[in-house]
Amino acid sequence: MAESLPTPRPRIPGSGLAKGLAVTLRTMTRKTVTAQYPDVQPELPPRSRGVIALFEENCTVCMLCARECPDWCIYIDSHKETVPAATPGGRERSRNVLDRFAIDFSLCMYCGICIEVCPFDALFWSPEFEYAETDILELTHERDKLREWMWTVPEPPALDPGAEEPKEIAAARKTAEKLEAQRIKEAEQAQRAQEAQHSQQVPTEEEGEE
Repeated sequence: MAESLPTPRPRIPGSGLAKGLAVTLRTMTRKTVTAQYPDVQPELPPRSRGVIALFEENCTVCMLCARECPDWCIYIDSHKETVPAATPGGRERSRNVLDRFAIDFSLCMYCGICIEVCPFDALFWSPEFEYAETDILELTHERDKLREWMWTVPEPPALDPGAEEPKEIAAARKTAEKLEAQRIKEAEQAQRAQEAQHSQQVPTEEEGEE
């Protein structure tokens, strides 16, 4: 035997209107807060996705960001240069030099894939959002503009005090300590050599009497 459905409660006429008026009255008693934009800039969250900034010193023109972009809105041009050998008898190397890095923000959907896949930390999120243009063609920003936005990128949050030290920082610290110890050792050796040379140049008392 099928279970009987619960009997719906009878609706009081005008209950919906009363609820709406109650919300209106509560809102009317609160103090109005007006955002004085653009005179007062809004306080954006630290992880706001405004625009993509470029730190071109880290860019190796690997093209990974342009290949992974689902909108194909990243344009990169480069050329190869020959780097002379660092040591005598070494081989010359070729490296890519960045000529153009542009992003068409009229196509960008701010997915952040390019930032995630960049292996050299050349792309960052900037909270800058005031870049509207009257012409859609002007929304393609070149690397000079992307570099300007780099200085608006906030600092990364502090690490948890109990977190493990990153391997990169540990390796850099060990290298710095090793170089400092080597520098101190070389300075001590140079000082001992200077003292020995000075002692050989100073005549003894017997030589002075003769």
